[in-house]
Amino acid sequence: MIRTDRVLTPSEAAKTLGVSTKALRLYEARGLVTPSRTAAGWRAYGPEALRRAAEIVELRGLGLRLADIARLIDADPATRHDLLSAHLRRLQHQREDLLLSIGQLRHHLAARADETRLDPDPCSGPAAIAFDLPWPWNGERFTLPVLGALTFVVGPLGSGKTRLARLISEHLPETRFLPMERVNEEPADLRARLAAVPALRSRVADSLAALIADGAVASHAMVALVAGLEADPAATVVIDTAEHRLDAASQKALARFLRVRISSGRRFVLLTRSTALLDLDTLAPEATILFCPANHDTPIVVRPYPEAAGYEALKSCLAAPEVRARTEGVVARRASAPA
Repeated sequence: MIRTDRVLTPSEAAKTLGVSTKALRLYEARGLVTPSRTAAGWRAYGPEALRRAAEIVELRGLGLRLADIARLIDADPATRHDLLSAHLRRLQHQREDLLLSIGQLRHHLAARADETRLDPDPCSGPAAIAFDLPWPWNGERFTLPVLGALTFVVGPLGSGKTRLARLISEHLPETRFLPMERVNEEPADLRARLAAVPALRSRVADSLAALIADGAVASHAMVALVAGLEADPAATVVIDTAEHRLDAASQKALARFLRVRISSGRRFVLLTRSTALLDLDTLAPEATILFCPANHDTPIVVRPYPEAAGYEALKSCLAAPEVRARTEGVVARRASAPA
């Protein structure tokens, strides 16, 4: 709120309010504010005129037209409430229209990305997979015509996403699966394993240096993950719960690191429920999201925009790293058959 007991010139008032003198003259011409006059006839903005002008500026900042402000500024509280509520509804409709346009644009970009991924060159094109789904499904046929350079597998607890990821790794050639148990290897054993293969140790050291320079923490979990990523530089890697035991900064650095690696021809499949790794608002068009529904329907590809089928269910499975940490290590297991 602007408080001053001074009488200001139009230029001083405009500077105080953060608008132009032209805007003040327009408000005056519309009868919204009436500055006083000096003995010489110059406009002057006293405390009341300045307060009223400040309210006009605030309402303009909310997107109200001058005609709306003229009806609202001197209205009683009930009328003001009705007018502002009507404006809120207009903004909500505009937001819905804007979201629809954003969704259509994302759909267009994704469609173009699909065309790009359907490359006739088998050396550069993505792989296709198809297999029958086991428990917790019922033998349905799962097909994925293309698998891009970066694929996310998402689903609620018990949805079968880990089993799906394992099946993908089994049906893709030259593919490795990194389980969550990668962190269980003793640090000394991991160091010895890396020392035994100098080329692997060198690749891991280079990748860790890049990650640490980008804000990651050189934790045992990060070293174990990078060792798995670099074990075979030519392989597709399927990572179970990529964020497992990584802090938020490390997860964000990992996301950027993987985007760089796919640009050089690598392919990754990530199980994740972390928004640090899968940000729906900034997802590259060439990425793919596989969603496993809680009711064990066949997994589907979900487009990253609000109007897409499955988007809301997908979004509800993602959370910030600090939220995901609350359920660290929780897994769903098949119940034993009764005796």
